[in-house]
Amino acid sequence: MLVRLVIGLVITVAAVAVAGRRALQVYRLVESGQPDDARRDGLGARVRTQFVEVFGQRKLLKWSVPGLAHFFTFWAFVILATVYLEAYGALFDHDFHIPWVGRWPVLGFLQDTIAVLCLLSLVVFAVIRIRNAPDRKARASRFYGSHTGPAWLILFMIFNVLWTLFFFRAASSALGVFPYKSGAWASIGLGHLFDGVSQGTLEVIESVGLLLHIGVMLVFLVIVAYSKHLHIFTAPINVSAKRMPKALGPLLPMMSDGKKIDFEDPDEDAIFGRGKIEDFTWKGMLDFATCTECGRCQSQCPAWNTGKPLSPKLVIMDLRDHLFAKAPYIIGGKDLPEVESVDFDVLEAATNGHGHGVPESGFGRVLGSGPQQAARPLVGTAEQHGVIDPDVLWSCTSCGACVEQCPVDIEHVDHIIDMRRHQVMIESEFPSELGVLFKNLENKGNPWGQNAKDRLEWTKGLDFEVPVFDGELSADTEYLFWVGCAGAFDDNQKKTIRATAELLHRAGVGYTVLGPEESCTGDPARRSGNEFLFQMLAMQNVEVLNAVFEGREPGTRKIVTTCPHCLNTLGREYPQLDGHYEVVHHTQLLNKLVREGKLVPVAEPAADKGAPVTYHDPCYLGRHNEVYAEPRELVAAAGATLTEMPRHADRSMCCGAGGARMWMEERIGQRVNVTRTTEALDTLSGVGGADGAAAGGTIAVGCPFCKTMLSDGLTEKQSGGGYEGVQIQDVSQMLLAAVKRGDGSADGAGTTGEKSPVGEDANT
Repeated sequence: MLVRLVIGLVITVAAVAVAGRRALQVYRLVESGQPDDARRDGLGARVRTQFVEVFGQRKLLKWSVPGLAHFFTFWAFVILATVYLEAYGALFDHDFHIPWVGRWPVLGFLQDTIAVLCLLSLVVFAVIRIRNAPDRKARASRFYGSHTGPAWLILFMIFNVLWTLFFFRAASSALGVFPYKSGAWASIGLGHLFDGVSQGTLEVIESVGLLLHIGVMLVFLVIVAYSKHLHIFTAPINVSAKRMPKALGPLLPMMSDGKKIDFEDPDEDAIFGRGKIEDFTWKGMLDFATCTECGRCQSQCPAWNTGKPLSPKLVIMDLRDHLFAKAPYIIGGKDLPEVESVDFDVLEAATNGHGHGVPESGFGRVLGSGPQQAARPLVGTAEQHGVIDPDVLWSCTSCGACVEQCPVDIEHVDHIIDMRRHQVMIESEFPSELGVLFKNLENKGNPWGQNAKDRLEWTKGLDFEVPVFDGELSADTEYLFWVGCAGAFDDNQKKTIRATAELLHRAGVGYTVLGPEESCTGDPARRSGNEFLFQMLAMQNVEVLNAVFEGREPGTRKIVTTCPHCLNTLGREYPQLDGHYEVVHHTQLLNKLVREGKLVPVAEPAADKGAPVTYHDPCYLGRHNEVYAEPRELVAAAGATLTEMPRHADRSMCCGAGGARMWMEERIGQRVNVTRTTEALDTLSGVGGADGAAAGGTIAVGCPFCKTMLSDGLTEKQSGGGYEGVQIQDVSQMLLAAVKRGDGSADGAGTTGEKSPVGEDANT
């Protein structure tokens, strides 16, 4: 008894010391990050999130099979902590049991059952990893770039924890010192295998089993502390510290030393964006340390899935590895070298990144913790030894698929935008096309460089008057109709604006437009990293809007827009600049009008039906602002039967225009918009036995950028032959056609007051 007590305590002290040293290093490293006090706000919501996402495993269960396996494994860690309490108690007393509950059959049943379920989960994990091994599926594997060897080691260590658990408990049962007389069905059953073994031998076996069980756990603890499975301890903290309700929608304002940067009078030592790893906040560093390398983000990323070098997972892994490699300079007291004094030529070529053949990973360009690691740029080409390659940084569409899927609430988009901010505002390093965008936004107030006086061109030819703001809102004006730059200047999007305006007119909704007073919200400037330009545009618009709504109480400062990017910026980012408005998407308002009976759509006659419809979820309407139902309800109200694409709702694939990608050339891999268009066409072709390119139908959209990108994609597909019967329409156009069926004008085929045909967008 004394021998096993001494052995158990000695190995425990040794393992805790080794793991504790690592824990202290990680804590000091994370604490060295920039302040972010907002992460402590809303304690009640954060506690609820802990229960829902950590204990309830909500995000993991979005993927049913691996999610359920992880659910059982997580709860095995929680419940089997009681077994280790019993094990350590048994070091001191053979007959130890947990006070009050330690002899309850229910606890014994839970312990054994969750252990068995965890064993089955290990089999599931093994099958998933074998079927999705990078050696078999290359980039198509979500584990491509992950450290697969250590992952297998962790599965093996969990297996060792479980078999030693049953070995120890079975021996205890046979010896007669097991706390449970019933309930622990597996342990008691296995104990019968020791029937006939002598008392002395059983005591030795039980002691060996006990020390094995404790020893395996301690080895596991050390391995976890020094591996990516550190997330076992950091994930609950990271989830609690996440942006509430999630890190999508509005971008955070630029902060330095925990305070907002005043762009009119910034501090001399203000940090603009993230130019080096030390510039990230403590939450960013915690994100890096928490990555599980599961690859869910990578599997959903539109850039990665079209052959770009951007993998959200690899970005976080590269930042993590660079952070830990640079730790001696950040918290270890080593002096940072002068960049000019560092000789990068002494480096041997790192041809295989992390040791697993991943050319998309930038960290492996400089290995180790030497002066080259400290002096290398955070963002830079291979020749510059950058941690993050510019092609990686500028491939992001800010669609948010990575954030939506991440089970530990890593904020990939925020980190990418923060690095863009530094590149644009400090380094002046950005794709050349953005120079034109910035110039147009600054000089003309729109990305197209058009004159403000042309913002009402879309109203010409309508058979009703569009009210224009004349300096004062009338009492019967309920909404300000924010047309947006695309609606004002893009011929394709003008059709959406006209259809929406006519629907509002028919429903008797009091609205007005700003006309020349309207300017770009600044979304493309902010997503491309030009925060200064965004602030300039946003403050100008806030001044205009506050003047428009002067005297109106909160709840009556209503704006409707057809652009999800404007929706997000006006409604969720302008409050950062004291602009508070109630902003809705046009599909939300139109759906409300249909429900109230102010718009009465009429379905097509049964004989005319047949052309299928699929709906593309805009990222900034869906994932970023969680508007999924209203557009679909409008499609149904228009009399169409919706067929969903394989990737839809919160897993919808981006059209490729977000993150200011609308104004950048796509030179690497396949075009995102063509890939998405192909998915939509395949969906239409599969309805009712349609024959491939001969199929017709409608791709419904709810965003001007999506409409442009998918229209371009359709044009490219049509140039190869076929798909002539396919059209792309905004949901408002479909609704207007259905409403017009009720009044019999132009056979109900018009989509605007100009009575143009429903199929007008087939080749635009």
